[in-house]
Amino acid sequence: MTELIAIARQFSGSSTAVLPLGNGLINATYLVTTAAEPFVLQCINAHVFPEPKAILANLAEIGRHIDSKAPEAVELQIPRLIQSEAGFNSVRDDQGRIWRATRYIADTVSLEVLGNLHEARQTGFALGHFHRLLSDLDPVRLKDTLPGFHITPMYLARYREALVAVNPKLIDKDCAAFIEQHQTFAGDLEAAKRQGLLPLRIIHGDPKLNNFLFDHNRQKAVGLIDLDTVKPGLLHYDVGDCLRSCCHRPENDTFDPDIGEAILASYLDQAGHFFTGPDYDSLYAAIRLIPFELGLRFYTDHLEGDRYFKVEGQGQNLERALGQFRLCKSIMGQEGAIKQLIESLRGKTAWFASATR
Repeated sequence: MTELIAIARQFSGSSTAVLPLGNGLINATYLVTTAAEPFVLQCINAHVFPEPKAILANLAEIGRHIDSKAPEAVELQIPRLIQSEAGFNSVRDDQGRIWRATRYIADTVSLEVLGNLHEARQTGFALGHFHRLLSDLDPVRLKDTLPGFHITPMYLARYREALVAVNPKLIDKDCAAFIEQHQTFAGDLEAAKRQGLLPLRIIHGDPKLNNFLFDHNRQKAVGLIDLDTVKPGLLHYDVGDCLRSCCHRPENDTFDPDIGEAILASYLDQAGHFFTGPDYDSLYAAIRLIPFELGLRFYTDHLEGDRYFKVEGQGQNLERALGQFRLCKSIMGQEGAIKQLIESLRGKTAWFASATR
């Protein structure tokens, strides 16, 4: 703890306490108490993010872009970098690790489970508003902080490599069978990108539920955090990941269609202003793909010895993978209803966009 306080004091000499914050699987995150305002201190996981400076550059770029907009047009807070007392946006410790500090968005709560449809609608609004705020920022201005992230065919290739070297005792027949049966749709979104149907835009990269901040009454989503994976990509990866996180019923690993409808409707109230026909056409593919992709990643990490995701014990990544594959199966079982919902929302947002021009 003494070392953490010493690092924190490089950003604020008045730092007095450092406490663990959140439950992320990648970076070590802490809340720092100071004589003035608290802030968030994070050690960027260089094993996951080989170029930590790219993360810092992206965060500064999107901050400048959002700050250039009229205040009344911005309804969402994002973390802002705090410079060190030496004038830099990061510090390096004795082990060579990169630490950064960001402003703490106070008087907010993050949720692990949605309590009602209003919270679902607010989550959809927040993601759509984030995409809308950055829809006029050229993606080439951002760096790719995690090459290959969300490129499902690459994860599939990594899985096949892992199978060659793995101890056979680690192989799970249910996971292996599910991957073998459904690997055909792993490249759907990347194929649409290659065909020019889906353009690169700026994505959050990890819009799971607990990265959305709500006011204390849980009435409004007011912030979006964990921006390390902000990069050029397909918005559909964000939409699919948000729905995967929020619509997952953990008691039976099924997809909740009511929450899905609430999120999608509010999301498209914002993003429908710039969505194209092919964007709508690929929404179901995204909703189906992301649980498959995450299950594939969890299972591959299990086969490779749990080197990527934090685990509390052997077998946890396998259980995570099985849960994601069951969720994917539930989505496929509701394919007709989900596609019908998307079509109904396509009509509503198209009418709204034309009516407000």
